[in-house]
Amino acid sequence: MFEVIYVEEQLIDHPRVLEIKKKYPHSEIKLINSIQDVFGRVKKPYLQKRFNLNLFLGEKKGQLVKLAPAAYGLTGEPHYYFIHAYNCIYECNYCYLQGYFHSPDIVLFLNHDEISQEIKQVAKSYHADHPDKKVWFHAGEYSDSLALSHLSGELNHYFKLFKELKDCKLELRTKSINIKELLKEEPLENVITSFSLSPAHRIKSNDLKTPPLKARLEAIGTLVERGFPIGIHFDPIIYDDQFIPSYEELVDLLLEKISADKIHYISLGVVRFTKEVYQKVQKNYPESDLLAQEFVRSFDNKIRYNRPMRLWMLGKIKQILLDKGMALDRIYLCMEDQDYDPMVINHES
Repeated sequence: MFEVIYVEEQLIDHPRVLEIKKKYPHSEIKLINSIQDVFGRVKKPYLQKRFNLNLFLGEKKGQLVKLAPAAYGLTGEPHYYFIHAYNCIYECNYCYLQGYFHSPDIVLFLNHDEISQEIKQVAKSYHADHPDKKVWFHAGEYSDSLALSHLSGELNHYFKLFKELKDCKLELRTKSINIKELLKEEPLENVITSFSLSPAHRIKSNDLKTPPLKARLEAIGTLVERGFPIGIHFDPIIYDDQFIPSYEELVDLLLEKISADKIHYISLGVVRFTKEVYQKVQKNYPESDLLAQEFVRSFDNKIRYNRPMRLWMLGKIKQILLDKGMALDRIYLCMEDQDYDPMVINHES
């Protein structure tokens, strides 16, 4: 899987490094002073990930925990994300990572003790002024939280941390069915695994190299049976002539695996791009039906459907969810304009 494994010199005897070297005995090992000295220094085409990837193992420097942008999670509580990895083994053709880094190579950071200390500091600082509120921390901003969890070995670390941080919540965002490491842990009420789901035909068209819908739903069912809390992201939502029936079917299939009252939240977000990422989509996937969509520059300079179209789409899906028994206060709009009531249902179209 990895042609070269780059390891920061101070980590050469790290237990996780030794484990990964055993898993990939044919990969070339190169010692480096710092990931930043090598990763992305020479631009590597995004689609080269189809043929070879390199792996970087090192320590994250600088700010480890960052405040999440508005509309990142349920309203009324603060949201932060922490950085434990860069890039993803999957190839979603709308993914912003194709325009974010100069390389698709995988980076795993191993200084989880330092990341944990910063999480504790952020939580302590916030709770000093707001003792009655939960603080959310999210993994998976620049990577998938579960896809390489068998390599990173980090889940046990964060389960121990959040067992201690009872006034905080952790979200593991994923499209993966790699739940083996997760099932080794005892479920915690404040550690939520959230799956990104789309209708089956959209996964096939857009979520390249990811597990199909049926497999993701099976993983959700297995976790529910074991008592793990579940969240859902319908994101990105893409319009086509099957839009309404395909989401009605998706909700029905989901509720066969988990009852509505056990879903902690469902986020809704339409497909969106920065200008740079949209240009990468045009270059990397010129035949994609994404390019036939009618987009405009929206309130935050991202490229989206126009506002009436977004409201209609989001309203239709929310109504489907409400009709199937999902509580209104468990539905939120992800990365969307806050100038209107985020729970509004558009009944006019």
